[in-house]
Amino acid sequence: MKLLILTGMSGAGKNTAFKMFEDMGYYCVDNLPVQLLKSVVELADNGSFDKNIVVGIDVRSGNAMKLLPDILQEMDNDQKPFKILFLDAEDDVLIKRYKETRRNHPLSGRERIAAGIKEERESIGFLREEADYVIDTTHLLTRELKAELEKIFVDDAEYKSLFITIISFGFKYGIPEDADLVFDVRFLPNPYYDTELRPFTGNDQPIKDFVLKYDEAQIFLEKTTDLIKFLIPNYINEGKNQLVIAVGCTGGKHRSVCLADEIFEALNGDESYGLKIEHRDIGKDALRGK
Repeated sequence: MKLLILTGMSGAGKNTAFKMFEDMGYYCVDNLPVQLLKSVVELADNGSFDKNIVVGIDVRSGNAMKLLPDILQEMDNDQKPFKILFLDAEDDVLIKRYKETRRNHPLSGRERIAAGIKEERESIGFLREEADYVIDTTHLLTRELKAELEKIFVDDAEYKSLFITIISFGFKYGIPEDADLVFDVRFLPNPYYDTELRPFTGNDQPIKDFVLKYDEAQIFLEKTTDLIKFLIPNYINEGKNQLVIAVGCTGGKHRSVCLADEIFEALNGDESYGLKIEHRDIGKDALRGK
């Protein structure tokens, strides 16, 4: 019998995760009063459940959250096995999600949503530090979150604490605000000025052939992937959960797309981290009729 405590920031996807755990066959109890956690553990020990259990505990518990550290310590002392899954997301994404759903943050009251998020981080920060799994949902689609949970809790795969997003973009549309590493590839010849190549994107072979024929492109890829591969284990050791690598050209359609794809392929296959790729601006020129 496995006991999992599901917690994290409001708006980070806990409700979605609960539905996924139910589909996996877990017995789910959301918003469990902190004082009842030990009772659930005792019931599990007595064989009252024939399924693995997920209990949701978060700031909705109010002042009772102050009791949780001692309760978790008692469970450790009594050798009651449990794991903690903490779902997180960046503040601006949490604010956006709340605005889209038109719901109030549980701690914001009459204050702005940002004030509630700040108070929540202070209230449950200890849980993030104690968590066995921290998943940042900032850049995860619902299906990608489901895939991550299934890898950990169904396939029993090794937990990947770092999730890397490689994103191509156009400088004329702005640098991604959440980028950790930004690479400017505008030093390479631009296929945009070839009218035959212009309609293609960096995903298409004619553009790949054009961009990658230059020695500068090959040297850039060699040095960049070497740097990233050096940084990844150090980020993991420091507890970083999200790494956003942004590759930019003028319009985000040709050079950046091609080279982002190449970096993705160079990093793909390593099981110590999760990996995805996005092409943020690949279709914007077409929408603008250019």
